[in-house]
Amino acid sequence: MTIKLLTNKKGPQISKYIYGQFSEHLGRGIYGGIYVGENSDIPNVNGMRSDVVNALKEIHVPVLRWPGGLFADTYHWQQGIGPKDKRKKIVNTNWGSVTEDNSFGTHEYFELLKQLGADAYINANIGSGTVQEMSEWIEYMTMPGESPMSNLRHKNGQDQPWKVKFFGIGNESWGGGGNMRPEYYSDIYRQYQTFLPQYNPQEPIYKVACGPNEDDYNWTDVVMKNAAPFLDGISLHYYTLPTGDWNHSKGSATNFTKDLWYSTMNKAQFMDRLITKHSEIMDNYDPNKKVDLIVDEWGTWYDVENGTNPGFLYQQNTIRDVLAAAITLNIFHKHSDRVHMANIAQMVNVLQAMILTKDDQMLKTPTYYLFDMYQKHMDANLVEIEGVLPDHITYTASQKDGQLTISLGNYDISNNQELDFEFASEFTKIVEAAIITGKEIDSHNTFDHPSEVTLQPFNEAKFENSQLHVKVPAKSVVSITLK
Repeated sequence: MTIKLLTNKKGPQISKYIYGQFSEHLGRGIYGGIYVGENSDIPNVNGMRSDVVNALKEIHVPVLRWPGGLFADTYHWQQGIGPKDKRKKIVNTNWGSVTEDNSFGTHEYFELLKQLGADAYINANIGSGTVQEMSEWIEYMTMPGESPMSNLRHKNGQDQPWKVKFFGIGNESWGGGGNMRPEYYSDIYRQYQTFLPQYNPQEPIYKVACGPNEDDYNWTDVVMKNAAPFLDGISLHYYTLPTGDWNHSKGSATNFTKDLWYSTMNKAQFMDRLITKHSEIMDNYDPNKKVDLIVDEWGTWYDVENGTNPGFLYQQNTIRDVLAAAITLNIFHKHSDRVHMANIAQMVNVLQAMILTKDDQMLKTPTYYLFDMYQKHMDANLVEIEGVLPDHITYTASQKDGQLTISLGNYDISNNQELDFEFASEFTKIVEAAIITGKEIDSHNTFDHPSEVTLQPFNEAKFENSQLHVKVPAKSVVSITLK
């Protein structure tokens, strides 16, 4: 089967922000996973785990969403600033009813961003907060001159303002963020964004409205109709559950059948329909695509690991997650004319994480290696194709800096796939080729065996008769870069 790559046609740019991350005050997502405090025996820089930060720097995290999630709508930012021994302790009622000591707050978040080299995406509390509280938080973070909040920031040790690139007004306002109707939320959004100060008009804060839960197309329609002129992006949340059952068993992360493997792949592909339908609604109000779709929560969601707190959402991560993520990222690429940012849930120790930690140990998950592999697509231009791909193949290609990168996932459990590609004759040399695969459908990394699934060299791509011939093994993702 021969696929033609339209390398002479410049496609839309695949935003690097599609590879965004998300860290909520949830379980060990921050405490113990990212932040251990300055006095910890675990090596750290200003409280941030050095091993975790160094691993995340390797995949060039472009943006980090914080503090939630559901936690955002119970978070009052002034409780997380100032001397740590004077910060108010609260109960995290959304996630495990554990005590939150607020030792990781605004200053610590921006310290983490500095170490990662990532941009800020902050979610405001509109569920239990006020317009004034939100406005003063922006003033505290971004006001360069003298004001009550900037003076408070100075007092707490930060002279220069920080840069807030993205700002979310509400999270899941249709559910745990307030159980609002879209008509009501649209008006609340319009009100709150009115009082979002812009202290740097040359680089205005990008405003994200709370969008729909999965296929709630009416929510998108109402918010776009009532608020489109006042927003830069609208969010979408969708999680891949192999069983599709939120109320009982979502399925095990490791002990699953072939049927549940294929169910996971099918449900991951539903993201394409969601983006297509929501984009069509957005086109009715925004035909020039000035408003972006922001998929700021996505990923696989399983039952928690045995013996862990159900409210901590700690799950393992296998080669199945690699294929599900490849399907999803390829869909985002396909819709990169509308999808500007996405944030997988979540970065460390929660749901489909990049990193798992246990005390002073750390491991990179299979999904981490996919994000590592796909870095070459960040800010590259999409390459469209002519031809029909075989079943069980997910595909993307892009061009950047004179290089062509082709990434292929084969989610058939048993059968290899062979493909031929035609493209412009200037791409004649393979400069890099890698594969992620596993011996079993639930192959994964553990603290005793942290390298069961990693990025490995790939040798089954070669030129034959001016075509690139690729043999893609079963349950694998391969990526080939040419120049």
